[in-house]
Amino acid sequence: MRLIESGDVRLALFEEGDPGKPTILLVHGYPDTHRVWDEVAEILRDRFHVVRYDVRGAGRSTAPRDHHDYDFDHLAADLVAVLEAIGKPRVHLVGHDWGSLQCWEAVTRPRVRERVASFTSFGGPGLDQAAAFLRYGKRREVLGQLTRSWYIGAFQTPVLPELAWRTLMPKALARTMRAGEGIEPRPGHPADTLSRDGRNGLWLYRANMMNRMRVPGDPNVDVPVQLIETTGDVFVSPALLASVGQWVRRFWHRRIPAGHWAQRSHPEVVARMIAEFAGHLEGAPAARELRRARVAEGRKAFEDRLVVVTGAGSGIGRATARAFAAHGAEVVCADLDPATAARTADEIVKDFAGTAHAVEVDVSSAEQMETFAGNIAKNHGVPDIVVNNAGIAIAGGFLDHSLEDWRRTLDVNLWGVIHGCRLFAAQMVARGEGGHIVNIASMAAFTPSRPLPAYSASKAAVKMLSECLRADLAGQGIGVTAICPGFVSTAIARNATYRGAQAREAAVRGLALRGYPPERVAAHVLRAVHRNEAVVPVNLEAHVGYALSRLSPGAMRAFARLTGVIRR
Repeated sequence: MRLIESGDVRLALFEEGDPGKPTILLVHGYPDTHRVWDEVAEILRDRFHVVRYDVRGAGRSTAPRDHHDYDFDHLAADLVAVLEAIGKPRVHLVGHDWGSLQCWEAVTRPRVRERVASFTSFGGPGLDQAAAFLRYGKRREVLGQLTRSWYIGAFQTPVLPELAWRTLMPKALARTMRAGEGIEPRPGHPADTLSRDGRNGLWLYRANMMNRMRVPGDPNVDVPVQLIETTGDVFVSPALLASVGQWVRRFWHRRIPAGHWAQRSHPEVVARMIAEFAGHLEGAPAARELRRARVAEGRKAFEDRLVVVTGAGSGIGRATARAFAAHGAEVVCADLDPATAARTADEIVKDFAGTAHAVEVDVSSAEQMETFAGNIAKNHGVPDIVVNNAGIAIAGGFLDHSLEDWRRTLDVNLWGVIHGCRLFAAQMVARGEGGHIVNIASMAAFTPSRPLPAYSASKAAVKMLSECLRADLAGQGIGVTAICPGFVSTAIARNATYRGAQAREAAVRGLALRGYPPERVAAHVLRAVHRNEAVVPVNLEAHVGYALSRLSPGAMRAFARLTGVIRR
């Protein structure tokens, strides 16, 4: 640590890592100190020169004599003093909470802007950008943000906030961290100077908030900005953050399923995002996750997404792989039949000038799926979307099904989905940036049928698995959807195995006459991912069946006595 002068205050400056490497300057928020960055700094210091400092009035830095000297002019002067002290021509700036607010302001000032190679913001937009949102945003969204910002008004009142920081607030903050974000206090955070820091930092709000909101400056920012949205942050609304990009010429918007102190709860993810952004601005190729975060006009809906589709050789799988490719995704086309997988991949390259990879895999094999998932991560990265589509059908009465029929059906239709969910969900969770899993079920999941006991049981299990998994993974930012098509014109009836008196040709004709192409199911898949829908019945009979299964289960059991044909 060393102390540097900035006006009448001394700032505590901390450096680690090789000064010859690119510099990352981490600026903390309120009521934190530089110690809130400990975990992130430890990860970054081997690759970067990492600099932190306690802002005026916090930690080991001194407080100004005049409370009004917490304004943006003095905060920007502090940042300039830090830049001059470390002597680097350009730095990658990172700000959290109030550190982010003051950095948004500082990067518009020439003495700072010319020395900032990039700016990563999370936990708070700039006041000029927020003022524009409050003026021009939708009324409902503005009211939502004002509700989240109630504490700002409370901080303007005299005496009471100072009293709270002397008595209740330190313990209340620790409880909030534990209960709200699962973060345990540790040495250095919250700091042992918390009570004093909380009282001093009130003047950050009092010296800046009301004046700047009444007379905002120019919200336009010229430096490259990476906005990290922590989706569980109770203080900043998604609508406010979404509005920021219009003021930034080069803008990347990324999301972490985390709370306000993501650098404490998800340090590996935060450090990786900072490193990827800084590394790219230093000349390294952009990681896929960074490419997909770039906000620019003309981008396709799923551009730079990696999508894995099983059973992609034909039917719904083929149509879904093509649909994602048409909207910009890179697609892994997996199938038990390598020739059909290769045909789908070749079509994507030819028809959409897209990127596709054909892979042979038996989804019922745990070993093959382990290898498959590992190779995808190694060769292409963690998938953003996984569509577990592969399935088979065996038609016949319950007593006509052999034990092997049951095993085969469940191995493919259920265990294939379990393998895909288990392996790829683990990758998505480890990456920490969310994702989406789509499981292709069937209307057979909620419409019992005499000739399809194994098939219906497997699809009902897939639907319930999807709903359980959706609840389990929601906190990780991973959506899960069960797609439940009705009668679709695919080859499933022709390829099915028939037991007893079941007639293949009748089933084939029935699906052909329905005339519902798999491309329409694929459109529902893309829409479900975009909207993060839970259960999606597809086509009229599926909607009717789903409604009746909930309104009158007895009627559905009565219908089950009638002979049916294969769904999907």
